Amino acid sequence: MTAVVTGIGGFLPPRTVTNDDLSRTLDTTDEWIRTRTGIRERRVVSDGLSTGTLAVEAGARALRSAGAQGVDAVVVATTSPDRLCPAVAPEVAFRLGLGTVAAFDLTSACSGFLYGLATAAGLIGSGTADTVLFIGSEAFTTLVDPRDRATAPIFGDGAGAVVLRRGEMGEPGALGPFDLGSDGALADLLAIPAGGSRQRSSDGGPGHGTVPEADWYLRMDGRPLYTQAVERMTQSAQAVLKRTDWSVADVDWFVGHQANIRIVRAVAEELALPEERVAVNIDRVGNTLSASVPLLLNDYAARGDLKPGQRVLLCAFGAGLSWGSTVLVWPDIHAEPVE
Repeated sequence: MTAVVTGIGGFLPPRTVTNDDLSRTLDTTDEWIRTRTGIRERRVVSDGLSTGTLAVEAGARALRSAGAQGVDAVVVATTSPDRLCPAVAPEVAFRLGLGTVAAFDLTSACSGFLYGLATAAGLIGSGTADTVLFIGSEAFTTLVDPRDRATAPIFGDGAGAVVLRRGEMGEPGALGPFDLGSDGALADLLAIPAGGSRQRSSDGGPGHGTVPEADWYLRMDGRPLYTQAVERMTQSAQAVLKRTDWSVADVDWFVGHQANIRIVRAVAEELALPEERVAVNIDRVGNTLSASVPLLLNDYAARGDLKPGQRVLLCAFGAGLSWGSTVLVWPDIHAEPVE
């Protein structure tokens, strides 16, 4: 018994911010951003949109894809919740008309989709739920200093969702084993220091109180992060392939977290995966954290590049540090294009 993907959906906010747009307020250029990240543009929340509203839109599309009227649980992975308390998921469940089902959030940054898949699979495997709506949703641009040329160009907002049901190992859509890991010794490489119980909001927001203004925004140490991302994603992917008894040649699509095109290509090279089997959409959406992997799956499925029966390797790395991988054979499901 395992969890099986039966539906998928994605949503992006309508506002597009190009590299040229950013260059008007930052000391940067389109060429500088593209050559270092692979990003040309990203979507950014505005007009009252938030992590919760993005999650509702993506969740509704996944439910339509699955032909599901309801589920037993809703799980939302996010690092940019609407509020510190309560969780986003209960309100998402309410707004989707799903009633008083179990609903909760989890936080694992860019690894959130892999950790959330494992959590949803655990709910199904334990008999707690027969069906789960799992959503990765982020409005992370609200937590990035718009004046910081090192981080502002990287991130975008969006949401991706899947519906999972109880099923059997070996059937299309069945999730394989997971490889998950973390290294808290390197937590400070990627962090937002303030706003939690260490540096409290009661000490004043950005520009106020005793907490340095920079601590309210994302801090990132890029060079060691790059090294860790390539190493950990490669090791995790290799571990899950070994557990699955797949070879690299068996993989039709490598769907890796879209953190940076250099990282994606470096991991693929370490795995000896040819470029034509590496899924990429970072150029038009940026790094959407926990929404990255499901948005990429939805994109490739909607345009017909990801076909039923193809073998897919999922892999992600993020703050924590944290990382994870799993595999599945892609099922015959409908994916709506995300405009």
